[in-house]
Amino acid sequence: MGENGHQKPARAVQRSMSPILSVQTRHIPSIVRLALFVHAGGRCEFDGCNRYLLEHPLTLTEGNFAEVAHVVAFRPDGPRGKQRLRPSNINDLGNLMLLCPDCHKLIDEHPSDYTRRALEEFKSRHERRVRHVTGLGPGQKTSILAVLAPIGKQNVALPFDHVIEAVSPRYPVSRHGTRVDLTQLPGEAGSFLAVAVDTVRTRVARLLEPGGEAEQTGHLSLFALGPIPLLVFLGSELSNKVPVDVYQRHRDKENWTWKESGDPVEFEFRRLRVGSDRSRVSLVLSLSGAINLQSLPSEIDGTFSIYELTLKRATPNPTFLRIRRDLEIFRTTYQEALGAIVLEHGSGGSLHLFPAVPAPVAVLCGRELLPKAHPELRVYDFDAAKGGFQFQLTVNNHDN
Repeated sequence: MGENGHQKPARAVQRSMSPILSVQTRHIPSIVRLALFVHAGGRCEFDGCNRYLLEHPLTLTEGNFAEVAHVVAFRPDGPRGKQRLRPSNINDLGNLMLLCPDCHKLIDEHPSDYTRRALEEFKSRHERRVRHVTGLGPGQKTSILAVLAPIGKQNVALPFDHVIEAVSPRYPVSRHGTRVDLTQLPGEAGSFLAVAVDTVRTRVARLLEPGGEAEQTGHLSLFALGPIPLLVFLGSELSNKVPVDVYQRHRDKENWTWKESGDPVEFEFRRLRVGSDRSRVSLVLSLSGAINLQSLPSEIDGTFSIYELTLKRATPNPTFLRIRRDLEIFRTTYQEALGAIVLEHGSGGSLHLFPAVPAPVAVLCGRELLPKAHPELRVYDFDAAKGGFQFQLTVNNHDN
C-alpha cells in the first residue's frame, strides 16, 4: 500500500522482488582454509621454499605462521587481478596458495615475474609432491646420517627441508637422525683428523649397532661434507648389511637433490706408468680436477706403477656429478679398477690413493673396499701450502 492507502503500481512491486546480486568478500570459509593447509602439508607452496608454517623458524614455537594468498587478486586492480578469465569464486581452493609472509610479499610486489600461470604451476607441483609423500608406506623409511666438517674455513648447513626433498620418495624415520657435527673440532690438520676419525667411528658404530635406528629402518641416507680422507674413512665404516644412498650437495641450487635429467658421465681407467716393483702401486682419481703427477710426493718414484681413473671425453671438473646414475657408474668402474689392480699386483700390499673427487665418490672409495680381498688404502690429500699431496690416513688395514 502507498502512503495514502492506495495500492502500488505493479511495476514497483516487480522491482522490489528482483534478485539481489551476491557480493564476494575476503572471508574464506574454514573448510576451504583447512583443505588448503592439508593439500600444502602445512608448508609454503612457493617453488623451492617449502618452509614449515606451523612453527616459528627460529624458536620452533608452535603456531600458525602461514598466510593465504590469492593467485588472481581479490580486486581487479590487485596483483594478477586483470585476467581475461577471472575465477567465478575468487576464494575457490584452486585460486589460493599457502605461503610464508616473505614469499607472499615477493609474489605480490613482483606480479610480472610471478604470473598466474607460474603460481598455479608452483601450487600444483607442491601439492602433488605432498600427496605423494604422505601416501608412502612404511617400506620407504630411511635413517638419516649427516656428517659435516669444515672445508677450509667454510661451514655448510643442512636444512631439514633439503633432507626431505632429497630423500623423496623415502622419508626420514626421525627429524633429527644422526648428526655428526665436526665443525667445532680443533682447526689444526693433524689434531682435527685424529679426533674426527674417532668421532665418526664411534657415532657410526652406535647407529649401526643391533637395535639401532639404521637396523630398524633397513636403509640409510648419507649427507656428508668434509676433508676427502675423512670421507673415505667414513665410507669404510659403513656396513654393507644396510643399503646406503649417498647424496651430493649441488653448487648451482645449493641443495642435495639429485638432478632428474641429463646424460650420465663415462669414466676411463688406465695405467699411466709401469713401475719396477710389482708390490708398489698408486691410483690417481682425476675427477673434480686434473692431477699433475708432479704434485705426488717424492716417495712415489719409479718403483711405483701409477693408474688413473678419470672422466672419459670430458675435462675433470667439480660439477660433473649431477644424477644418481653417475655415482652408480663410478661404483662399478671403481670396483673393476680395484679388481684389475689386485689381479696385477696382489691384495696384500698398499694402494696409495690420490683423490680429486666430490664427497659422495670419496665415501664410495672407502665403502667399496672388501677386507682381505682388496689392499689397504693409504689416502693422501692435496695441501696447497705444501705444494702437493700429503699422506693422511690408512683404511682397510689388514692388521685390524
